[in-house]
Amino acid sequence: MAKKKKSKKKEESELEKKLSFTPKSIWEGINKKDIKKCYSFSRGYKEFLSKCKTEAQSVAYAEKLARNEGFREVSQIKNISPGDRVYIKNRHKNIMLFRVGKKPLAEGLNLIAAHVDAPRLDLKPSPLAEDADSQIALFKTHYYGGIKKYQWVNVPMALHGKVVRMDGKQIEIDIGEKKDDPVIVIPDLLPHLAAKQNRRTLREGIKGEELRVIVGSRPLDDENAKYKIKLTVLKELNDRYGMTEEDFVSAELEVVPAGPARDVGLDRSLVGAYGQDDRICAYTSVMAILEMGKKIPERTAACILFDREEVGSDGPTGVKSRFLLNAVGEVMEKLDGGYRDIELRRSLERSYALSADVNGAINPMFKDVHEKQNAAVLGKGIVVTKYTGSGGKYNSSEASAEFVAKVRRILNDAKIPWQPAELGKIDEGGGGTVAKFLALHNMDVLDAGPALVSMHSPFELSSKADIYYTYKAYKEFFLKME
Repeated sequence: MAKKKKSKKKEESELEKKLSFTPKSIWEGINKKDIKKCYSFSRGYKEFLSKCKTEAQSVAYAEKLARNEGFREVSQIKNISPGDRVYIKNRHKNIMLFRVGKKPLAEGLNLIAAHVDAPRLDLKPSPLAEDADSQIALFKTHYYGGIKKYQWVNVPMALHGKVVRMDGKQIEIDIGEKKDDPVIVIPDLLPHLAAKQNRRTLREGIKGEELRVIVGSRPLDDENAKYKIKLTVLKELNDRYGMTEEDFVSAELEVVPAGPARDVGLDRSLVGAYGQDDRICAYTSVMAILEMGKKIPERTAACILFDREEVGSDGPTGVKSRFLLNAVGEVMEKLDGGYRDIELRRSLERSYALSADVNGAINPMFKDVHEKQNAAVLGKGIVVTKYTGSGGKYNSSEASAEFVAKVRRILNDAKIPWQPAELGKIDEGGGGTVAKFLALHNMDVLDAGPALVSMHSPFELSSKADIYYTYKAYKEFFLKME
């Protein structure tokens, strides 16, 4: 009898193994060689995050990597042939990389789209003010994207971006990242005097107009000056960059958390940094297309980096612009013997796309916002999200069962860990990606990217295992999707 029970138990476990699907942690059973690959790949990723605090810096970094791998700008090429590596930029905030395949472009692309903008604080057009009571100079800001405002106070901040002077000269601004640079900061109220503030809701604990950044406190030695502390700041900027107060109007200046990406955890298994949503997908997709190998792919592979996703994807650098159409059209014109609008439309319609964006991993302190059976977990691989949106699937695209099956097959054949997930419980909230805008071209689109903890905060967390296997997943998609 005992033997029969043991045999029955074994039979049941084999059946469960055959029929059930429970994604496991990548770290369980991973060999030392693959652990080293995860940690090694994350070093390049951390360097990217540390150097790229804005969308323009991210695009410039991607362009540099691409040129080092033999990619050429389309405008500098007369004819394009299968096997060529080319790219197109738009306004320093978009880039599209192509690995041209054997099949005609009209048969479609294997496309991965990520975004390189991130929640932040932008300077207002007239930002500099002097507060007479506190004797402090401040920058006034307008927050960009979905942030929890209280998280951005008492955090060392850096100033990044550019100023275009009236004479047309562009000046790059980068203050707060070097070891000897000063940082800037938004002050919070001390707890001893916070009785009224503590009665505010968490959402209003810090208000939008209270996100003001301390930039100086020393008055300039000028008897005739009305605002001496403000003038000290202006003189510093003029001495360093030749700019005046009016130049702020034609500037793109972002206040972002200062400092490099860091290893997190005593086992160094996590990466902590600002801007991982969605630069984690930008970096892994760019590296995937750069490292596809020398063999000419069957279908053309393309990686595109967008701006403005965090605020609705509007504007000339967002996915709603015609950049995607124009870029594919330019390559088609130099590849297939001439551009035809119907061929461009067919190309996009026959394309397969991954909307490469992150999902929210279970936070151990706030687990109740997730429906755990359909929630992402750090370290369980790339997250496949059939639909985003909110409530009753509003404001989302939904991938077809046929397309999801194709992606599953590619991942499983390559033994790449993956997990399905939604973004939280149905009525807790939600979010969107560029998927629904890509779907307007009648192409198949699926959201796929790693999970993060503390998304949209000044210090987001990701798993090194997820980073590496997301890169591998994107590479397999470029090579194998048919």
